[in-house]
Formats: sequence, C-alpha cells, structure tokens
Amino acid sequence: MELPQLKKKLKKEIIQYLNLLDITPDDIKDDTPLFGEELGLDSIDSIEMIVLLEREYGIKINNPVEGRKILVDVNHMAEYIQEHANKKP
Repeated sequence: MELPQLKKKLKKEIIQYLNLLDITPDDIKDDTPLFGEELGLDSIDSIEMIVLLEREYGIKINNPVEGRKILVDVNHMAEYIQEHANKKP
C-alpha cells in the first residue's frame, strides 16, 4: 500500500479504535502529535493503538520505549508499518 493511502486508512482506524466521535480523518494532520493537547489522547489510548497495530498489521510492541517512538504521529506510525508489517492490511 502506498504511504498516502496507508496514512488515510490509519487515521480512520485510529478514530474507530479510539471511538473518537467528534473527529474526522481530515481533522488529523499527518504530523499532529497523537498525545497532548490537540487530540487529547492518553496512556489508555496508547494501549488501544498498540492493539490496533497488532490486529491490523501484525506488529507487536512489547517495549514501551519503542512504542513512544512509533506512536508520535501518523507519519511515524505509517513509516513503521511499512517497514515492519507482517501481513497485508
């Protein structure tokens, strides 16, 4: 999957997995920090994002330090998925 398509799909999945009713994929910029003031995600949401990566892309994250490097923004997540996905989405 091409990177722009993957980012669009990833934004939809983030909204779905985190049940973000007031947000659309267009509201999430590729470089918007996932955690902090803009989206307001917290540590519970990070667990859901890790579940998303495992279920949808076969990526298992066991190391919290690694998780912090991946779950920065949509750009980081998409690039990591392209490099490490075990299965086709």
